[in-house]
Amino acid sequence: MTSPLIRVQAMTMAFGDHVVQRDLDFDVLPGEVLAIAGGSGCGKSTLLRHLIGLQAPAAGRVLHGTQDLYTADAKTLGVLRQGFGVAFQAGALWSSMTVGENVMLPMQLFTGRDAATCARDARFKLALVGLADSFEAEPSQLSGGMRKRAAIARALALDPPLLFLDEPSAGLDPLSSAQLDELIRHLRDDLGTAVVMVSHELGSIFALADRLLFLDAQSKTMTALGPPDDLLHHGPPGVQTFLRRGAGQPETHTP
Repeated sequence: MTSPLIRVQAMTMAFGDHVVQRDLDFDVLPGEVLAIAGGSGCGKSTLLRHLIGLQAPAAGRVLHGTQDLYTADAKTLGVLRQGFGVAFQAGALWSSMTVGENVMLPMQLFTGRDAATCARDARFKLALVGLADSFEAEPSQLSGGMRKRAAIARALALDPPLLFLDEPSAGLDPLSSAQLDELIRHLRDDLGTAVVMVSHELGSIFALADRLLFLDAQSKTMTALGPPDDLLHHGPPGVQTFLRRGAGQPETHTP
């Protein structure tokens, strides 16, 4: 059996005394797209920050492989972080750098590649996401969808087996959103990249996700984990109602 890339065990997320989510237990498996969804304020992006080492849990553990992300020393944590890429919702590209320089930056910081090799590899990553002609462009010259793809290219700079995406389709027109979905599908199917995707776009979740983790804002815990189509038909009533909006089915009410 393939070992999970990440194990979340009995995790509670909180800000002081305010509990966001509790009793979270799930894995992230190699080569899958795991979508994280739920109503507004349920803690989707907060969970992402916990998974990448930006916010420590109030209780429980986040294991990358066998290493607890929050007990690792600085050197170990640095190595762990090179094993995953992150594309934030707004792209977070450095405006003072060209698109190519943004993608080269992780290579320059964490590898011994010379400048020519970094440039070649950055051009390849940009071509991979459909931005072959944008190496010399400024981030401000890109459309919203192009900035998101450039951010994914930078997240892929070190060829990580795991990619975190925060609302990748947010604010995009339908065509740009479909192109981004196709890119994520390619990363999973052709490169074997595992993707953890926070999203409220139900169309993308049904198109891409192998499994869906549903966070409930009222009970403050996960209430479902499984393939979206299975949860649509056999999940808890609240999850079914949430998913019917994306499947184009009328809502039904359980007596």
